[in-house]
Amino acid sequence: MLTKDYFKLASVSFRRNLLRTLLSGLGIVISIASVIVVISAAQGVKGFIIGQFDSFGSNLLQTETRVPSTGSINSGDSAQAQALGTVITTLTLDDMLAIRKLPNIVTNYGYQMGQAVATSPTDKKTVMLWGASATFLDIDTGKIKEGRFYTEEEDASLTRVAVLGSEVASELFGDINPVGQTIKIKQKNFEVIGVFAKRGAALFFNLDAVVYVPVKTLQKQILGTDYVSAITSQYRDKSKLTATIADVQDLLRARHNIDLSDPDKDDFIVTTSDDVANILDTILGGFTILLVALAAISLIVGGVGIMNIMYVSILERTFEIGLRKAVGATREQILRQFLIEAVLVTTMGGITGIILGVLISLGIAGVAKIQGFAWSFVIPLYSVILATGFSIVCGLIFGLYPARRAAELDPIEALRKE
Repeated sequence: MLTKDYFKLASVSFRRNLLRTLLSGLGIVISIASVIVVISAAQGVKGFIIGQFDSFGSNLLQTETRVPSTGSINSGDSAQAQALGTVITTLTLDDMLAIRKLPNIVTNYGYQMGQAVATSPTDKKTVMLWGASATFLDIDTGKIKEGRFYTEEEDASLTRVAVLGSEVASELFGDINPVGQTIKIKQKNFEVIGVFAKRGAALFFNLDAVVYVPVKTLQKQILGTDYVSAITSQYRDKSKLTATIADVQDLLRARHNIDLSDPDKDDFIVTTSDDVANILDTILGGFTILLVALAAISLIVGGVGIMNIMYVSILERTFEIGLRKAVGATREQILRQFLIEAVLVTTMGGITGIILGVLISLGIAGVAKIQGFAWSFVIPLYSVILATGFSIVCGLIFGLYPARRAAELDPIEALRKE
């Protein structure tokens, strides 16, 4: 028999029992679609989060405060100290200026955050205060729609000026141009000198509900502090990133009088967007493996269903098998015929599952975009190859035993079944 003859026999069997064939492949369809959706969703989440970080600028090096596990703060490990509300006050604007002088650093800004009620002549709103250096816009991707951003001179002289997020501007002033108007923060007057264009949310943080003020003004006149929460630096050459991180660490250890041989005493941590991507890969990879494993269970269930259907098919076609063997069909030909039928069922189920998974993933991406999320529709090639391989292997594994049973039937006994 030629290969095409086996496919003809399989197609005749499928048409004869169309509903049963469709139902037997349903488990394969669901499991393969699940694999495609899970992998696509994981890629979409990763792209979304990385895109959120990119909205703050590119080539970023983030230096944040960290509770040391040993040293001057005697409060157990770092996580316990954070839970107890320990505040690190050693990261300063002087550290920012020192980091800025490193050879691979283009520029940077320090920032501190707080919350307060902002009051205009007509309304008031609880807002997030973002105190940042005047170099903020040299790195951040935000755009000023009206007015301007504050200068380094205004920051150094503790000038009470503010730049509003678009949502804050709309709620406090309505249709009135806020530039030149005055708002009160902690009973102090601040002149509005600019308004940001609409930005949306980044890392689930609404950037349009923020009031930006000079970091020194926030420190001295509102919060009563002299430290920053973090320093965001922009590096020049990515090939020198590892050395740059080491330079920042050595610099801050020297400035904070930290023993270079004991990094556990560091009161800061330096991270990059690559670190975030690696963490995301680890987390999403774990979830993906878990969910793919669950889908694999569905695949096994579907395979058992196909094995059952193949047994039923053999019982129904016992006389056909006996007749074919009586006229010269070999054991290998019978085995190949039923094995091809099983693989065809799972392969067609796999292809249908891939198409269904792509459509569901496309729908998820579309809904996410409608909701305002920068969600990319991605179907990695390896997920299609994985899904196809799963379906073929499933057909081989769960079709082999029934096919062998069919091939081993005695032709005389099979003919007596009629």
